[in-house]
This record gives sequence, structure tokens and C-alpha cells, in this order.
Amino acid sequence: MSNNQMLDDVDHATCKVTISICLPNSKLPRVVVVGGGFGGLALVEGLKNKDVQVILIDRNNFHQFQPLFYQVATSALEPDSIVFPFRKQISGYKNVSFRLAEVQEVQPSINTIVTDKGTLTYDYLVMATGTATNFFGMENVERNSLGMKDIRDSLNIRHMMLQNLEQAAITCDDEERDGLTNFVIVGGGPAGVEMAGALAEFCKFILPKDYPEYPSSIMNIYLVEANIQLLATMSDKASKNTLNYLKKLGVEVLLNESVSDYNGKIVRTKSGKKLLARNLIWTAGVKGDFPKGIDQKHVVKGNRLKTDAYLKVEGQKDIYAIGDIAALISEETPKGHPQVAQAAIQQGKYLARALLNIINKKTARPFKYKDKGSLATVGKRRAVADLGRLKFAGFTAWLLWSIVHLMSISGFRNRLMVGFNWAVSYFSYEKSNRVIIRNFKVDKDKKKSLVRPLNPMPTNINTDS
Repeated sequence: MSNNQMLDDVDHATCKVTISICLPNSKLPRVVVVGGGFGGLALVEGLKNKDVQVILIDRNNFHQFQPLFYQVATSALEPDSIVFPFRKQISGYKNVSFRLAEVQEVQPSINTIVTDKGTLTYDYLVMATGTATNFFGMENVERNSLGMKDIRDSLNIRHMMLQNLEQAAITCDDEERDGLTNFVIVGGGPAGVEMAGALAEFCKFILPKDYPEYPSSIMNIYLVEANIQLLATMSDKASKNTLNYLKKLGVEVLLNESVSDYNGKIVRTKSGKKLLARNLIWTAGVKGDFPKGIDQKHVVKGNRLKTDAYLKVEGQKDIYAIGDIAALISEETPKGHPQVAQAAIQQGKYLARALLNIINKKTARPFKYKDKGSLATVGKRRAVADLGRLKFAGFTAWLLWSIVHLMSISGFRNRLMVGFNWAVSYFSYEKSNRVIIRNFKVDKDKKKSLVRPLNPMPTNINTDS
């Protein structure tokens, strides 16, 4: 019976029946790509209409443009501006199929993956699953704060922020109001810096118009970074410029400082500081996110999969890793390649060529990463750029950042929507998406954030009282 047909397999040892995921019949080698991030999509693009069957699997049915999550969180963009359906992306790719499923286990001995929808066999498996937020074992922080690794996280942050600002306008308790209007961002990398800058501009230009009940000075923004400087992977010049920009925007930057605990109201640091805040956004670390089945001896620091120079996972047959999950350890890259979009895209493009060479019995060359530079923005007209020996900041860097990110978004319509929103914001600082359409709550028992629809007004309220 063909591997590509739907069938019921009986595991006689456990008496369980597993259902195979239905796929188009094909005699071509099957490449299964788990994860539709930057690396996964670059790989699929490189294999389109080639003599291979490509199966893209993702827990979502859309690609997310992560560099702009912070703009969704601060009401500058709507989520549909930076997500793009996979099926629309692969429309016209004759040899590519998409299946909505979450991979739970890899079974390398029989070239099979187990998902929540059924099993799937492969000839070549590519792990492009990316990362999850790393709270470094601090359960209270994980339970009471929000990360920013998913579009849903961005919406959670938006609704949390708006609901707390509305509650601050209601309460007469000064201490409660302070907590509701204070924001702590943990992590001074690009995500943390950009989030802090966007929040500072919201505080400066939106808060006075929307909430005349209290001055914008009531909203304090703290950026906590464990390193001695911001943007540790960029140049000293970029770090210093970023620090100056944030200070001018009113952000209080705490360097060489780290969070030790957070109970939902008070942030405690290792040096003994206490920050009153109901809003904590965690951008301080990530860890590899992949299903079970890979031998732990091939997992390195950061929960990343160790690969050889051809991006094959060490000790595994026909299993490859690309993007944030992959760690190519060498003398040149002792910590692996940077966990950024450009590295993932280059690895995806490389592996597409390498797999075709392997299938056709040709020699593949080792992967070489070309660093094209780094960019980070700190609000409107302010950004920093490291492009090789060329390092600059200000409006030119911001303009370059805008062009690069706009052209990297999937879909013409999405680029048009983002470009229009940016144009409006450039001249007016206006953010038109300040609506609360879902009720944000934290489920402290399940240790995860939940977003629920707003409850309708109860019908049994006695209005005569």
C-alpha cells in the first residue's frame, strides 16, 4: 500500500489505531517541512515545481511577520496586515501541499512524524519550528507576564494595555492607577527596544488625547536589560545611540539588571529594586521549540538542534534543521548562527539546493552565512544600522529599516496596508486600532494567557437600585 494513501495502521503492541494524513499520490521523494516561518517558506520556495513532493506542516494556517509584532501590540497595525495564509502563498506550486497540524513526535527509525491529526512518512524531514519564549524557569514571571512570539501574544498585549488604561481612568486608588499605567519590558534586544520606543510614543502622543483624565507623565516605561548595554549583538555606537533615543522618549533604562520575580503587581529585580506594574512584557530570551523524538545528546544550549555543515541534525538520518532551531557549531560560529530572519532565509534557500543535489546524487557544498547587517528602530524617524563597516543612525537608518521591512512582508495587499498605516502615522502619530474587542484575562491555574470575548451585559441586573 502506498505511503501517500490514507490508511489505518494497527500498532499490535499497544492496540492503538493511527490514521495517516491523506496526501496526493506521488512517486517523487517526499520532503516534509515542519514550520512555515522565514526559513520554512524560503525552503518551500526553493523546491517549488521541482521533482520532489513537498509537504508543509504548521500549527497555524498562516505565516507571521514577527519583526512587526510590536506594532500590532501598540495598535499601530492590525494583525491581518502582517499575516499571510499559507495556501495563498503556495497557490500555483504544483508539488507543494499544506496540512494544518501540530507535530507531537518524530520517529526517526521509521521515518515518520506523529501529529495531532495523524501520522506522516517522509524521505527527508526539515525542522523549521523556531523558538518559544524562555522564562528561565521563573514560574511566577511566566504566569503573570506576556511574551511576544506569536500574533496572539501581540493581541494579548494590546488588550491588556488598553483594558488597564481604561481601569486606571476608573479607579480612585492612586497606587492602583500607577500600577495599571506602568509598563516593564524585559530584554534590551531589538524586540524590547522597539517595543519600548513604540510604547513611549503612544504615551507621548496618544495618551493625552484619549485619556485627558490624567497627564501622560503618569505612564512610566521601564526597559530592563541584564547586559551592560542595549542591542548586545550590534555595535557600541548603535547601543549608545539607542540608549540616547530611549532616554529622550522618557524610557527609564535599567542596565546590568535582571528580573527575579513578578507576582502580577510588583516586579522584583536581583539588585533589590521593586517596580510597581500590572504590565510586564518579556522579550529577554528564547529557546528552541521542537517535538519529542530527537535524542537529547544532539541538543545544545538554547534547546537548539546541533547540525553539521550541511544543516543535517547530528546523529540523525534524513533529518535537517534550519532557522532559529538550528545550531551549526564551528570555529567560526561557536554559538551557532544568529537567530534572525536573514539567517533562516539563507539556510532555507541553501537547503533547497542541497536537497536537490543530494536527491540527484550530486555533491552539496557546506552552508556559508553572509551577514548583511542589522537594523533596529526606536520610534518614528529614529533607528540604528550596522551594515558591515558602515554604522549610522537617525532618519536615514529609519528610512532604510522601513524599506527593508516593507519589502519583506508577504503579499502586495499586506505591503499596501502596512505602507498606508505608516504613512498616516508618519504625519499624525495616529493609531486607529485602539479598540477592545476581546477580554484579556490570565488563567493562573493553567499558567497561560487567555483571551475571551467580551461578556454581554447581564439581563438580570436590577436598574431600579
